[in-house]
Parts: sequence; structure tokens; C-alpha cells
Amino acid sequence: MKHLEGLIAAPFTPFHIDGSLHLDMIPAYYQMLQSNKVTGAFICGSTGEGVSLTLEEKKLVMNAWAVAVGDNPNFTVIPFLGGTCIEDCKNLALYAKTIGLRAVAFTAPFYFKPANANVLAKACIEIGEAVPDLAFYYYHIPVLTGVHITMYELLQAIHGKLKNFAGIKYTHEDFMDYLSCMRFADGAYDMLWGRDENMLSALVLGAKGAVGSTYNYAAPLYMSLIEAYNNNNLEAARALQQQSIDMIRLLGKYGGIATGKAYMKKIGMNCGEFRLPVSNMSDAQFELFSADVDALGFSAYASKIPK
Repeated sequence: MKHLEGLIAAPFTPFHIDGSLHLDMIPAYYQMLQSNKVTGAFICGSTGEGVSLTLEEKKLVMNAWAVAVGDNPNFTVIPFLGGTCIEDCKNLALYAKTIGLRAVAFTAPFYFKPANANVLAKACIEIGEAVPDLAFYYYHIPVLTGVHITMYELLQAIHGKLKNFAGIKYTHEDFMDYLSCMRFADGAYDMLWGRDENMLSALVLGAKGAVGSTYNYAAPLYMSLIEAYNNNNLEAARALQQQSIDMIRLLGKYGGIATGKAYMKKIGMNCGEFRLPVSNMSDAQFELFSADVDALGFSAYASKIPK
């Protein structure tokens, strides 16, 4: 299967002030990503609050993205199916096929956790076989799932058993495991890097594609980082990675994942607030956050909304 390259954003799911889906925003969201040279969207994932959406809401979001992107072959939409209910995941995967999407993603069940890589592979195979024409990705994010099976073990367990297994969205810091996966079966699998603050290290190991939340609002920063690395300008690449780290540190300072939607407000796209149990900023906190963001020179590398 073709390996994805470039920046793949993990979009925020936009909500109205009452917490309902704001689907009318998605066409403009897509145009913004595309104009900033983003090559895909990993929807309904952690950033997209997939675990806080109902099954029907996920379908509505998936369809809105499918309609917005249309038949653009250069922009890939990957919906996150979930992890706790295999039947729901199969339902959503089949729906993704009916609306013309080309890929899906699944993570480890995180309530009843798989005992080992063979059990996890079995779950992937059951869902993946339901949509044999779609690329199937595993989403590795042990900090949230609590499932610490190495991805090298998963590849060993699943290799040759699921023809449409495309690769892994790798959101972890185990570079030993990541490199082993990159080189597994002569590089057969697409290893999408998922830690924006460590992109430079992943590029050194051979990463070509990356999925991240900060590509929504700071895509030009990472495009410059990739360009500097490709031109062997390592000092510039290190400086750009530090800019990324400084930006990402503000997420922790102001409460975590919901801070990303505050960054979106800074570029002119108000996606609403996160649903419970995630906490959102007060107006006073946003003013402090905004001052900190401006002090970083954020506007110089922020994503731009097309006119």
C-alpha cells in the first residue's frame, strides 16, 4: 500500500455554543488545512474527541469530511473507529466505505485490555476484514489506552494475516520500537509519527508522514522544520523544533488538550469547547494564554486561513 507523506492534521471536532456538532464549519476547515499544505485529516481521534461522540455523531462528522474533500486523491481522511466495542468499530468501518473514504484506524480496547500482541492482532483482523478494500491503521497511544504492547510485537503477530493492514499511527516515545517497526519486513508498513514535539528525531529515523494536533494551527512551522532537515540544515531544524516545544508547553500550562481549541481561536477558527470531562479555559485564562502565545511570535508560523 502507498505510504502517506507529509503532515496529516488531527482536526478538532467543531461544536456550537450549546455543544452540538457544528458541521457547517468543516468545508472551511478542510480548505484551511489544504491551503497550509496539510495532506490529510485523522478525524474523530483524541484531538477530535471521538470517544466523546455518539456513534451517529461520528458518522455525521465522517460524512461531512467526505463531502468536503470529495474525490481529491491528494488528501486522505482517516476516521478513528474507537476501541472499546468491536461491533461499533465494524459498523463505522463499513460506513466509511459507503461514503468513499479510503482508510480507517482502530486503537486497543482500553477497558477490557488485550492480554498480549496476539489478542490485539485478532481484534484488528476482525475489524479490518470487514472492509478489505480500505487501508487499516492501528493507533498506538499507550498514554491514553494504558496498553503497552510494543508495536514490533504487533507487527510480528499480524504480518501476513490482514492484507489491508497499512501501518501504525505511532504516538509514543519509544524510538527503539519505532525504528524496528520502520525496518520490519523491509519497510512494508506505513509508520506515521504522532508526537509533534519529537518530529525531528523521527525524521532522523526515516519518518515520512506524521499525524498531529498542532498541524491544525502551526503547519508552516513543521513544513519549515522538514525543509530544514531535508536540506541538512540541522541547527535551523533544531531551532524550529524548539519553537514547537515552546508552543506545546503552553498546552500543559493551560490545562491540556482543550488548549488546542484556544490556539484555533488565535488563528480565527472558533471550534467551540471540549465536552466533559475535559475542562476548558475561562475568559480570563484565555487572555493570559493569548499573551503567552503572542510572546512566542506565534503569528509568524501559524496556519493561515485562505481569503
